[in-house]
Order: sequence, then structure tokens, then C-alpha cells
Amino acid sequence: MKICRFEYKGQAFKGIVEDNEIRITQNENSEYCTAIGKMMPIEKVRLLAPVKPGKVIAVGLNYLAHIDEMGHENRPDDPVLFIKSSSSVIGPDDEIIYPKESSRVDHEAELGVVIGRQCDNVSADDAKKYIYGYTCLNDVTARDLQRKDGQWTRGKGFRTFCPIGPYVETEIDPSNVRVQAILNGEVKQDSNTSLLITSVYELISYISGIMTLMPGDIIATGTPNGVGPMNIGDTIEVTIEGIGTLKNTIK
Repeated sequence: MKICRFEYKGQAFKGIVEDNEIRITQNENSEYCTAIGKMMPIEKVRLLAPVKPGKVIAVGLNYLAHIDEMGHENRPDDPVLFIKSSSSVIGPDDEIIYPKESSRVDHEAELGVVIGRQCDNVSADDAKKYIYGYTCLNDVTARDLQRKDGQWTRGKGFRTFCPIGPYVETEIDPSNVRVQAILNGEVKQDSNTSLLITSVYELISYISGIMTLMPGDIIATGTPNGVGPMNIGDTIEVTIEGIGTLKNTIK
């Protein structure tokens, strides 16, 4: 099932995608909505980020090939975690703003895991019960600032640096889906979550042992090799098998 948020005539709604239409399930601006249950053509609405996360917990260096391309000699002993600001989240077709402080902004295609229930100290075996669904995510990174700072908060935390969408898909196997980044029509990243060093369920267990995960929070599971720069005017697409394509332009 594909779940979306969308805007229509200045109001925000939630819905379920059925072919090229959306079945309205909720009006976010009002508890009561006479349109609930009705169908809306997708082309008549503006899709929004499918969830509004309180926090985005991202994982670095979770594919061996990406570790190699970044010049690290060894894989980390534990998952490398960092936080992307909630203000970095944007939706499909929104613009990624190139910050004036940076001269190198990279794409990083990733599978995003959306949490569905409050989650503390969960085992990997039980982790699936706490997942709402999955979405496409672009961990946009000011690479020069990341390297300059020696830590990742600024380089990955700018406004618009976390596009997600277009939907949350509830019914995929996160252990085996294709992940691609396509820049101006050219495939730059092409891998599979079967190559994750730390799996989705193991990540939920590890992270929930450190912090409380709340409904709507997102785990960005790491990017494969092939990361590279984007320029103003470029179009970047993150495509994940079974979910769809997240498309944004650089402004």
C-alpha cells in the first residue's frame, strides 16, 4: 500500500494511492472532512513529503563500496549515526537549495525507514513490528563542509537537504530492493539493500537502544557507491524498487 500526503486548494490531506488516483483518508487541517473516502486524480494535487518526521537518524558508511570510494581503510565497528534536521525535509518536486557556503553538494540515494510506533530497546527480531513503511530519501550533502568540519551536522543539515517521497510503501522487503540515483537522466548510483553492512532490522535495534524512536521518525539507511556532485539547474531522481521515484531540482 502506498500512502501519501498532498495539498489541494491550500489544505493538506493524507491518502492511499490507487493507480493514478488517491483515496482521501484524512484532512490534516480538520478532524471532519466530507471528502474522506473520495478519489482524487494525482495530477490535480501537489504531493508533499509523505511524513513529517520529528527527527531523521541517518547512517553513514553502510555499504562497503561506498566506504572504499570515500577513502576509508576500514569498515566501522558499529553503525555511524548522525542527525539530519527536521527543517531539511522536503517533498517530491520541491527544490534543493544550493547553499552559498558550499562549492560541492552531492546526492546520496537511500532507503528511508519510517517508524510507526514508539520504539525503545527493540530486538532485531521484533523490529519489523515497529515499521510504518519505507520511502525514497536523498541524503544531500555539502561534501566540502563535511570534510572541513570533521563532523557532519552542518554539511548534511541545511534546509532542503533531505528530500523524501513520493510515497510511504508498506509492503516491500527492505533486505532486497534496488536503489538508484539518476542525475539529469544518467544513472550515477545503482545498488541493492542486500549489500547493507547493517540491515534495516539491525539498525532499528541498535538505534532504539540509544534513543527513543517515535512515530514518523525516519532512519536513512546509508548510501551506496556512486555519490557525486550536483549543480544548479540539475535534476536528481532517487528511484527505489517497489516505492517509486523521488524527483527534485537544484536551485
